[in-house]
Amino acid sequence: MSIAREQAPETAPGGPVLKQALTTPLLYFFILGDVLGAGVYVLVGQIAADVGGAVWAPLLVALVLAMLTAASYAELATKYPRAGGASHYATRAFGPFAGFLAGFCMLAAGIVSVAALARGFAGDYLSAFVSLPVGLVAVVFLALLALLNARGIKESTRANAVATVIEVGGLVLIVVLGAWLLLRGDGDPGRLTRLGTADKGAATALLSGSVLAYYSFVGFETSVNVAEETRNPRRSYPRALFGALATAGAVYVLVGVAASAAVPTGRLVASSGPLLEVVKEAGGVPVRLFSAIALVAVANGALLTGIMASRLAFGMARDGLLPAPLTAVLPGRRTPWAAIAATTVPAMVLALTGSVATLASTLVLLLLVVFLMVNIAVLVLRREPGAERHFRAPTVLPVLGAASCVLLATQIEGRVWLRGLVVLAVGALLAGVTALRGVRRPPAKTAGNRR
Repeated sequence: MSIAREQAPETAPGGPVLKQALTTPLLYFFILGDVLGAGVYVLVGQIAADVGGAVWAPLLVALVLAMLTAASYAELATKYPRAGGASHYATRAFGPFAGFLAGFCMLAAGIVSVAALARGFAGDYLSAFVSLPVGLVAVVFLALLALLNARGIKESTRANAVATVIEVGGLVLIVVLGAWLLLRGDGDPGRLTRLGTADKGAATALLSGSVLAYYSFVGFETSVNVAEETRNPRRSYPRALFGALATAGAVYVLVGVAASAAVPTGRLVASSGPLLEVVKEAGGVPVRLFSAIALVAVANGALLTGIMASRLAFGMARDGLLPAPLTAVLPGRRTPWAAIAATTVPAMVLALTGSVATLASTLVLLLLVVFLMVNIAVLVLRREPGAERHFRAPTVLPVLGAASCVLLATQIEGRVWLRGLVVLAVGALLAGVTALRGVRRPPAKTAGNRR
């Protein structure tokens, strides 16, 4: 019997399980919406500052590097389709210390990201329409997202599908406006080949820009936390993952080409809303319209990151890495209400205090630590048979994926490393406590592997 026709059990030996409601198209939009988040609307100018006019080049490099780690995620998510993601994989491969550390890094990054997006939603884009206290808007915004999350994964991803169409529409608009500027002779395609800056050579600039560009692609890793809620994940997940990344990569490269050719590099670098500069340069499109699209992008990114964080907390609790009460689910909807509340409240606190800015720049570093562990875990866990007919990546891909994480980490500034090491130290301390409690590796056969 196919997994699509099978009634998902409510409980299993490993603890409660979640309802399988996601189809391949919904999962594709989930991943695409998470990758095509608010980052691209603000990062183009920062990438231009690092690389010069050839903004498209680091975006293309980052896509290739992201695909390497995505292959590892595809293998593990189809082999162990259950919430918990990187934490679950690291626990199986290396034990509870590594599992907790991986989960802690993901949780920290997810909660801070949601808080930052909430403040972003309440900031300049919203000010184009109405002026309200940032703290109040952020708290109400997060509360509404939590309610949508608790209502159900299907409802959340359907809202995401609509938002993603709007979000992609905004980026396609930038591509069209950039082409129109070039056709009427106002752009400069010569900027597209200018790789390097006054203080950086071409190779150094490309690597430096790729770190920022890589941040634009992160988000695909959150989808493993809903693999358990996907119908026939062994078939659906790889198709949705690689399809969404390829789509996002194509859109990003075209946006980079359009922005760089349409607007002088200096203006892109100086603007906090670089894509809005393309709209202003082209004319004919109301600035408020594009601001509304950006608000949808921010809200969509926050919703999907909130889903990830709550499912990760649920999975870690079920593996014994977090308190057991976090496995509580709503009786009818089978959504992890306790984990949703536990991840929403600290996000609200961070959004109110404004301390998000001190950790925001460490997100890439934290995720690179997680990605390194995942790429190595793939090779270690090949000693376990796992589920039948799961996706298997060529061995060279996780090896190159691990190497790419190390390479990108060497390009991160020292001051960011200092902040990241503090977060990692706290996670390591808590992981040590968890390991001393004697949490065992999950059994090879889990409820998520049932067909």
